Amino acid sequence: MRIKSNWYQSGREHTPQELAGAVAFNISRIAENALKNTRKADFEIAIGRQYFDFLREFLVFLILIADRLAYRQFSHEDRVLFTGALANHVAATYAENESRLMGLELASCKQQFIDALNARAGEYAEFDYTESGPEYAFMRYLAYCMSHIMDEKDSGWIIDQIISIEAPNAIDMLEKNFSGLIDSKPAKVRPARKSPAPDA
Repeated sequence: MRIKSNWYQSGREHTPQELAGAVAFNISRIAENALKNTRKADFEIAIGRQYFDFLREFLVFLILIADRLAYRQFSHEDRVLFTGALANHVAATYAENESRLMGLELASCKQQFIDALNARAGEYAEFDYTESGPEYAFMRYLAYCMSHIMDEKDSGWIIDQIISIEAPNAIDMLEKNFSGLIDSKPAKVRPARKSPAPDA
């Protein structure tokens, strides 16, 4: 799975809002990858309400992880700008897909996502996130939330899948992505290979 971890523009410092736009794109990719991997592990996630509930829960988790990463790097003002822009980007993308595929009103879908994020933010605030990463309870709470989304036959098994595999993998990808984007130096672009001259 490819995610954007470098800037290919000038080496200027990027604003919190610009960083949020890039991180939002990657968060969506990471969450979709987690859903795809969970299905591959033989967990049933039906197209429709269950699909979007799983995706929303994982997206909210990743936004809150990104907010903790921003806490390490930014001033309070820049962190607020970053997290606010990030939440808005992710919510807009999620709501557009949900409203289109579920036949729901766009503004309502976005507001419900923001409401879910605000509720979870208070709950996840109880857990620590150190230089070594999130404490176990951070991932365990995501697994607990996911267990209520899954069907009864999968609700118990999903906990280990989330704690042992999906959450750690997602966090690792997001941390690497965030670190790469924080570095304002542009990535080196490889020169294009010259095509060999045609035979005369």
